[in-house]
This record gives sequence, structure tokens and C-alpha cells, in this order.
Amino acid sequence: MNAPLRFPLTSQQTAADIARELGDIAVERVRLDPPIGMATMEDLERAKGCELIYGTLVEKAMGLKESILGMFIGRLIGIFVDERNLGVVAGEEGGLELLTGLVRKPDVAFISWNRFPGGRLPDAAYPKLAPDLAIEVISKGNTRAEMERKRREYFAAGVTRVWEVDRFKGEVRVYSSAMRSRTLTAGDMLKGEPVLPGFSVAVGDLFSYLERRA
Repeated sequence: MNAPLRFPLTSQQTAADIARELGDIAVERVRLDPPIGMATMEDLERAKGCELIYGTLVEKAMGLKESILGMFIGRLIGIFVDERNLGVVAGEEGGLELLTGLVRKPDVAFISWNRFPGGRLPDAAYPKLAPDLAIEVISKGNTRAEMERKRREYFAAGVTRVWEVDRFKGEVRVYSSAMRSRTLTAGDMLKGEPVLPGFSVAVGDLFSYLERRA
């Protein structure tokens, strides 16, 4: 897929045009209020569950199990990070302006202190920075082309690693570039190198967390 990261927005574009450009996502995910190309950061703050794609609000695809799995991974990483004061871990509403006009919300993001100006948390709702590690938990509504586009955006912004956690296939794909990855399954260990050296968790343990019952 060789489409540019940023696409022009014109008054002639429709929700279907945007949905197709974003990787053939469901057109219902493209919000028309505010109109295409007119949404602002303030609109994004009011529209929970959305990302801002160059002036257009686009709903994230997320289900309950994906949210639970993301929270579980976030807690594991958060404990590791907090014990060593390595930085911060954000969840699915933690938006970051990766590129000018492009706010993405990884399901889990690790941001080391050295990525924050002055080593302090910024006041901006959606600061202009990229995480060291972006984790996307795949939902039924995500398309292959959509995730490919997201990866290109992440790495263009300076992300070091991207993890795609796919509960449907029972695997985690670890990306070191937009197209270069290795696939881990239940018998493998997911390790944090190079962004979180020393962190590890069994892939099987991630997915078995969803199988608990009373």
C-alpha cells in the first residue's frame, strides 16, 4: 500500500472516500459532525472513542474483550515501568498528535521520560509526541489495510516498536518497522526489548486472561 500518509481533504470528499483512504474501514466510523476536514482538537476532546485524522473524527474499533485485554497488558507494563520510573503508560483514550493534524490513540502506549520536553508530563490534552511502544489490540472492525496505515504513521512519527495483539488468531505481531515483523504464538515469550529491556510475558497468558470465569 503506497498511499501517502496524509491525504488532501476537500469539500467534495465524502465519508466513503475517507473510509476507503483509511483502509476500507466501515463508513459508519467516519463522523460527519463536524463536517469532513473541519474537526478540531476541541471537538476531539468532546468525542470520546474517536481519533482525529486531519480534520475528521473517526471512531476507533473496539469491543469489550479488546478493552479488557488492553487494560491487562497496560497493567503489566505499567507495574514494570513504575517500579523503575521509566516513563508513563497510557490507555485507549490517551491521544497523541503523532504528525501535525493526526491524533491516534493506541490501545496501550509506553512513553519514556526522555520523550517529554523537560522530562515532565505536558498539560496538552493531545501532546505532540510519539510513544516508544504503541500497542494495538485488534478488533473485528479493524481491517488489514487500516492497521498497515497505522503502522506507517507510527513509524513515521518515531515509534520504536508496534505490537499488534490479535486474540482471534491467538498471536502477537511485533513490528520493528511498518512492514518488518515477527509473529509470536501461545508458546512464545513476548519481550520488551529494546524499549522495555527485562520485561516479558507469555503470549498464552495474555489470551488465557480472557478465558477466566466465576
